[in-house]
Amino acid sequence: MFFAVLAVALAVVHVPLGDYMYRVYSSQKHSRTEILIYRLIGANPSSEQTWTAYARSVLAFSAVGIVFLFTMQLVQQWLPLHLHHPATPMTAALAWNTAVSFVTNTNWQNYAGESTQGYLVQMAGLAVQNFASAAVGMAVAVAFVRGFARQHSIELGNFWVDLVRGTLRILLPIACLGAVVLIAGGVVQNFHLNDQVVHTLAGSRQIITGGPVASQEVIKELGTNGGGFYNANSAHPFENPTPWTNWVEVFLILVIGFSLPRTFGRMVGNTKQGYAIVAVMGVMAAISLTLITLFQVRHHGTVPTAAGAALEGVEQRFGVANSAVFADATTLTSTGAVDSSHDSYTSLGGLMTMFNMQLGEVAPGGVGSGLYGMLILAVITVFVAGLMVGRTPEYLGKKIAAREIKLAASYFLVTPLIVLLGTAIAMALPGERAAMLNTGPHGLSEVLYAFTSPANNNGSAFAGLAGNTVWYNTALGLAMLLGRFVPMILVLALAGSLARQGRAPVSLGTLPTHKPQFVGLVVAVTAILVALTFLPALALGPLAEGVH
Repeated sequence: MFFAVLAVALAVVHVPLGDYMYRVYSSQKHSRTEILIYRLIGANPSSEQTWTAYARSVLAFSAVGIVFLFTMQLVQQWLPLHLHHPATPMTAALAWNTAVSFVTNTNWQNYAGESTQGYLVQMAGLAVQNFASAAVGMAVAVAFVRGFARQHSIELGNFWVDLVRGTLRILLPIACLGAVVLIAGGVVQNFHLNDQVVHTLAGSRQIITGGPVASQEVIKELGTNGGGFYNANSAHPFENPTPWTNWVEVFLILVIGFSLPRTFGRMVGNTKQGYAIVAVMGVMAAISLTLITLFQVRHHGTVPTAAGAALEGVEQRFGVANSAVFADATTLTSTGAVDSSHDSYTSLGGLMTMFNMQLGEVAPGGVGSGLYGMLILAVITVFVAGLMVGRTPEYLGKKIAAREIKLAASYFLVTPLIVLLGTAIAMALPGERAAMLNTGPHGLSEVLYAFTSPANNNGSAFAGLAGNTVWYNTALGLAMLLGRFVPMILVLALAGSLARQGRAPVSLGTLPTHKPQFVGLVVAVTAILVALTFLPALALGPLAEGVH
């Protein structure tokens, strides 16, 4: 029932939200607030950018965000609303890791949120970057779609216009409405630092920190960010109190990602192409959800024969099945929020969370990044199909020649290279192996998950790895940076190449890219490519553990 209602809700909003986002990014009118922002930052909203200028703007904006957030964390003890005795000291390495994490839409956290970051940092630093990083991803996706839609052009739009509109017209209104819904469901929103006193079952008193939680919770899900106000993330009752707020949070995670294909279809002038892309996302998500639920419901916990293993690492108010849906949604997107412990999942259940990320998080993926990742896979699929019939492949009337396929292939290879190289180095260093809580296959899974998550800008983790070390903070920070911005640059370069082309006429040899045949082909190509890339590492980790 949980999933059925979710699927219906996503289907209902697909067209109206997708059409609304199309109008947002296609409108020629600017509001007074937007014009004021353009003047303050010195941007000309009437001027469009080439792909190189667009990429420079993305990198410059993100670099400023990293410097600002890094500095803010290191000086937070002198800022208002700070914690007097933080549990985890904010070192330069941890501040670097966290700043990179939130700017890249990863939200990997090597600290406990409520006992490390002050309220001002949470609100003006982390929550702001939740909006900004999501808007950046959406802007790059829209620029990529313009590459397909335009002919004989060297321009892809204006990054600053796309950034501001995505924030003010899409993310902010939905986040405000969603925050009200979450507050009505019991998510806290206050400035109560140390006066949340509860009485435990043992009869003692425990102080639980309050804070401006709902305002951060909604954008962490909507923007597929994932960073929790509390260490327990969405398993904490102040972040996610009831089964129906759990449903709302899963809906927020998926709603923009599953609606953007409609925006894509409208922008290229063919809504059937949008339906084909969302169908690919839906098929892959349904298969993944079926498998992870089967692995968790049929074989609970890491120790299936133990008493109570069915709820190991799972909140009782959500249950095993609904927690599996949450885990699947959060790893199929770049969210990384959790309402259960992925480290407590069965070996095959944990494998599915990793495999979801290794797919490139494209079903539906992060806001923006999921769409352009899926379109890259569509380009690769068209190229493979063209090889089969011996003709120059085309997608949406654009020829996929040597330059285009090199950029698409490079995009696909960047993340596996980061994941596998980082995991290999960590396993080769005795100090980094010592950070594993477990030995054997599960220990390898912890490290593999640790690099899979940041490189794909997810942020979830197997909790057994002690990641708050100088080496892991530095290495995972680099994985986040490279995993976010190298693919973006390749996407924009490909968009620029496509925009310069004309549109080839449809012929009898043109592969129909809006029919079920193409949907199945994209799903197959994606699964095969990912399996060939990651199967050896998975065989040594979760698969070896599963057959042990």
